Amino acid sequence: QVQLVESGGGLVQAGGSLRLSCAASTGTFNRYAMGWFRQAPGKEREAVAAMSWYGDRTFYVDSVKGRFTISRDNADDTIYLQMNSLKPEDTAVYYCAADGTFANVVVRPNYWGQGTQVTVSS
Repeated sequence: QVQLVESGGGLVQAGGSLRLSCAASTGTFNRYAMGWFRQAPGKEREAVAAMSWYGDRTFYVDSVKGRFTISRDNADDTIYLQMNSLKPEDTAVYYCAADGTFANVVVRPNYWGQGTQVTVSS
């Protein structure tokens, strides 16, 4: 079992930045691919970014490329999502996710965090 706890959400003005963190409670963190999803009101949950367990592969949805950066610290069992140049359309609940494979973590991850709200005002 993997438990994931997100933090770092909040309210920010358009053009601002936030960094989300996700702490994982597993002794084998470096064996999991990790990702971030988001869900806006009335919309489906979508994969935003993901990283393989080794960090050699990444995924970003087109709408955040060049603005968001995913990273991981295997020593601290934590992943991050640095979000720059935020837009009102980035407003959503952001979820951390984990899976044993990179392919699954962007589609159907096994483990989810509870989510953290990000609100971008115009």
